[in-house]
Amino acid sequence: MRAMIAMTAAALTACSPQPDATDATAGNGHAMAMASMTPAEGDSAATKAFKQSMAAMMHDAPAYTGDADVDFMQQMRVHHVAAVAMAQAQLRHGRDADARRLAQAVIDAQQREIGQIDRWLAARRG
Repeated sequence: MRAMIAMTAAALTACSPQPDATDATAGNGHAMAMASMTPAEGDSAATKAFKQSMAAMMHDAPAYTGDADVDFMQQMRVHHVAAVAMAQAQLRHGRDADARRLAQAVIDAQQREIGQIDRWLAARRG
């Protein structure tokens, strides 16, 4: 019986109208996500830094081009930049030796990959 209920719910959800991209309410989820990334008065310095890096990633993300390769590279670049910023915040504010080692490893790897992405994008632009 539970399986039947779950299947019915899934079918009804799939058949439900989805918000149109031009719908004024379509971006509300994005707006709420951005609000949760805005540093609040009571946030610790580390939390503020983490939220700022996430907000910057969302703000700096380039528009999709429709080219899967370019879109992947461009979106991964802003993701990597945010990861570096978060890892730097960990090094500034964190104390745990394992977390600090991982943060440094993230910085090293992500910066190397940002360089690869930049070279790929430059070559792609011709």
